[in-house]
Amino acid sequence: MNKVEELQKSRLFEGLLPEEIEMLAELTQHRKFSREDVVFEQGGVGDSLYLLVEGAVDVVRKRDDGAEHVIAALDAPDFFGEMSLIDKEYRSATIRAKSETTVLCLTNENLHSFARVYKNGFTLVVINIARVLSTRLRKTNQKLLEKM
Repeated sequence: MNKVEELQKSRLFEGLLPEEIEMLAELTQHRKFSREDVVFEQGGVGDSLYLLVEGAVDVVRKRDDGAEHVIAALDAPDFFGEMSLIDKEYRSATIRAKSETTVLCLTNENLHSFARVYKNGFTLVVINIARVLSTRLRKTNQKLLEKM
């Protein structure tokens, strides 16, 4: 797998310079998950975001009664886990692999290493995260409105 090519496919890294993407590629860790593997659990401490390279995941929320509800499905080149990097809160959902899944993982520490070298690139990554979060919130608002 060519990490640089995979990063270039993601909205998360739109607008970055080639040398910025090169550094991020060096900082990411490649991980694989089998079908039904849990990437992370709702309520867990989060310090990483994940870029889907292959496969798909379900975003699952537990209700107060313990029942699980799939609230979204993500496919490559979507990313997830960014909220905990931004707000330093516990994970808001469980992420479960729907199939054989490959991700690139970028930790909080990796992202801050990147920020020390490429301040403008870091700012752009944060703006890209905000754009995606805004899009997701708009879709959620629309779904809620349709249920009213």
